[in-house]
Amino acid sequence: MKPDSSNPAKQTDPSTLRGHALAVALLAAGALFMENLDATIIATGLPTMARDFGTTAIAVNVGITAYLLTLAIFIPVSGWVATRFGERRVFASAILIFTVASAMCGLSHTLPLFTASRVLQGIGGSMMVPVGRLMVLRASTQAQLMKAIAYTIWPALVAPILGPPVGGWILSFASWPWMFLVNVPIGIVLFFFVMKVVPPDLETRRESFDVPGFLLAGGASFCLMYLLESMQVTPLPVVKLTVIAVLAAVLSLGAVRWMRVAREPLFRPEVWKIDTFRVNNGAGAFFRMAVYSVPFLLPLLFQEAFGLNPLQSGSLTMAVFAGNLAMKPLTAPLLRRYGFRQVLIVNGFLTVVLLAACGWLRADSPRLLVLAVLFFGGLARSMELTSLTTIGYADLPRDLKATGTTLTTTINQLTTSLGVAVSALALHISASMRGGVSAFDFRVAFCVMAVFAAASMPAYFRLHPDAGAEVSGAAIRQEREATPAEG
Repeated sequence: MKPDSSNPAKQTDPSTLRGHALAVALLAAGALFMENLDATIIATGLPTMARDFGTTAIAVNVGITAYLLTLAIFIPVSGWVATRFGERRVFASAILIFTVASAMCGLSHTLPLFTASRVLQGIGGSMMVPVGRLMVLRASTQAQLMKAIAYTIWPALVAPILGPPVGGWILSFASWPWMFLVNVPIGIVLFFFVMKVVPPDLETRRESFDVPGFLLAGGASFCLMYLLESMQVTPLPVVKLTVIAVLAAVLSLGAVRWMRVAREPLFRPEVWKIDTFRVNNGAGAFFRMAVYSVPFLLPLLFQEAFGLNPLQSGSLTMAVFAGNLAMKPLTAPLLRRYGFRQVLIVNGFLTVVLLAACGWLRADSPRLLVLAVLFFGGLARSMELTSLTTIGYADLPRDLKATGTTLTTTINQLTTSLGVAVSALALHISASMRGGVSAFDFRVAFCVMAVFAAASMPAYFRLHPDAGAEVSGAAIRQEREATPAEG
């Protein structure tokens, strides 16, 4: 018996996440949240950790750098590892490694041991993030993809906002080891549910490992990440900066050339021929730079220019968090109604305006106005990031999902640091010219990042009006609207 197509209300929405797809999306979101929170919470505890280790906060920062550099090296190989050994096995192992390493970080009493533990954490995180997203892609149908991706977006938006206040709360009522030990129960629960809910891997492939591609791509990623992180901590000498930048460029060009001629490359270059993937990882990288600069700039604005304490600053930034969450139930209906192209253009313009508006806030601005700018900015950035990420995966064929996910995660990792580095550089240059940090310098930094967000928009106009229609649900809506007329 055929379903009653004349009554759309009686039909099951094919975009609804159910069963296995929902479980995988929630597990991946939980793992990504744990990883993102861990990456941002540590900055709060650096002075306290330095005192216990008998060194300086700058020296302890090596723990952050070691973690990020490890990610930069091993993320490019995560796709091959998942294909070779199976997504469930790799994802569960990554959670276990990350959890054990977190416990080791919390139990560390010396800086070398702490640094080694952070390297181990980086190995776990480098597999956990891209393989988790790959599992979501495999478990979801085209119609379910947007809602599934939305679960993996909120950790990247929420964790950087929650990290500093959570870290401050832990330092106020406990001690710095708990910033890492809190991951242990979360990791145990996630590992248990992965083994219980996710079925065993049925498909693995014995592909040869592309050693030259790994050395070139991993080396380029390492150099870029080291350059960006060093710029944030302490200015590098011009000669050293130039040498690292040239080496990164040479390795990057070598990696691109090698991937084109290799028989079984680490990254398959044909993925760049897909328009929607190219928009997400090309022009979209400029937007992500702007988005990831916000958690860095806002606390500094409130504390350095407004004179607020960390608790007051954290309370204000929670408005961004509220905006991120409030947009979640609105994303699917808006994309279904207007499609990716129109949403990316209109919402992208709003994002640029609201990002620049953050720079025009002052210490005497009405708190209601400040909260409104932060809240609606959170709404707009959440919508744009979810739309970009979803359309980036919309047209990936099954055999390119591993490459696409790995490349996207690698680019995201680099743009996160690049956004912070560029905004910090703009802030530093403006402050140096004026002889001190003021609200005006933050205005310059926010406007610079708004320009980067605007730079992504021309690519949206070149998208086909029906791009990603099957994923957004627009195709389903059009079919349902046409059904009564056909009857």
